[in-house]
Amino acid sequence: MSGVKVEREGAVATVIMPSPALSLTVKEGLFESLLAVADDDQVRAVVLAGSGRAFCVGQDLVEHAAALDEDPAAALDTVHEHYNPIVTTLTAMAKPVVAAVNGTCVGAGLGFVLACDFVVMAEVATLGTAFTGIGLTGDSGLSATLPAAVGLQRARALLLRPATFSAEQAVAWGLPFELVPADQVRATAGALAADLAAGPTAAYAETKRLLADGTSRPLADSLAAEAAAQRRLGTTADHRNAVRAFLAKRKPVFQGF
Repeated sequence: MSGVKVEREGAVATVIMPSPALSLTVKEGLFESLLAVADDDQVRAVVLAGSGRAFCVGQDLVEHAAALDEDPAAALDTVHEHYNPIVTTLTAMAKPVVAAVNGTCVGAGLGFVLACDFVVMAEVATLGTAFTGIGLTGDSGLSATLPAAVGLQRARALLLRPATFSAEQAVAWGLPFELVPADQVRATAGALAADLAAGPTAAYAETKRLLADGTSRPLADSLAAEAAAQRRLGTTADHRNAVRAFLAKRKPVFQGF
């Protein structure tokens, strides 16, 4: 049993990590749970949350030390076997994902957060990369997502030195986190997810796909992809009904996929 829980409230699924340290069972359970909610048509928005006083501190180092003793050459296979699939699932999921960061968030945990679409974070949360402190480099997408969030020069400093930083510093550097008291993180994230779940889920999915590909292809290809996406969305009932609601000065009601 991984201990990873999935709680459902309406069209929102909350995936809860059972401990801050990512053991093998937690990583496997997290990946399986994220895949399950991604494939569930009844789920229209997802919250990723931690347990206890911390959100996620990255790899379980006790377990990692044992893996190093057993086979150093294979000890880091977990990056492509677990961390990469988790991050890919978060970013590619065709529905909004909200990170509910209740406390300390370092290492792979920070990579998970930056793979989410929205972040609600405790005002007292501490963040960090930590990798070079144990002789490693960043993973979980941080070499791409951190420079995109704070700029290349600051990302260099944050990844090369294992110093921690505060949630307030992160916001000052441009990270679009919503800061709330620690005891309000889950409720605020849940309310945001519920609001998103009531929105145009097909449009969200197309937007996430366009953004994921937009930085790695020529502008002409992005323009063509946008046109194709708009053509697909233009045939949905959500679009037609929302246009009619706008003209009638009514709030639209979105049915989703």
